[in-house]
Amino acid sequence: MTKRLLRDFSVIKFSVSATTRPPRSGEEHGVHYFFLSEKEFRDKIDSGAFLEWEEFYNGTLYGTLRESVENELKKGYFILLDVDVLGALNVKKMYGDEALSLFIAPPSIDILKDRLISRGTENEDSLKVRLGRAVEEIDFAQKFDEVVVNDDLETAYNEIKQIIKTFINE
Repeated sequence: MTKRLLRDFSVIKFSVSATTRPPRSGEEHGVHYFFLSEKEFRDKIDSGAFLEWEEFYNGTLYGTLRESVENELKKGYFILLDVDVLGALNVKKMYGDEALSLFIAPPSIDILKDRLISRGTENEDSLKVRLGRAVEEIDFAQKFDEVVVNDDLETAYNEIKQIIKTFINE
């Protein structure tokens, strides 16, 4: 969905996140992620350099650098963030009505489980963690500006596209 939104809206830029995980094959620093050591990341946390950040169950840190977002906003772009619920709510709190928060919900936990299993990217432990997290996150959906149920990808995309058009007055 992200690539499609960026193609359909020239005024939107995707926020490049920072992470402590090592780069995967083909990933470039500053393009796919800002790859930081744990010390660099924690120093940035301490200095308030992140709009939001999170530590995942495996100890990997991810976050959105404030300066990166602010630089693109100054150029007149709308910034697309792909963050967890607490990060999204934190960004919404900072930017208020200047930010649009969208919660993309699965049709059900059972369907989400089936989708994750069919991808073949999860082992039993990670599947359990992801599903538990999804259940917790769904409780936050009502705190978002809009909720879109991703039952059918094309339908969900068109709904998101219309919400964004309205938000950016296009």
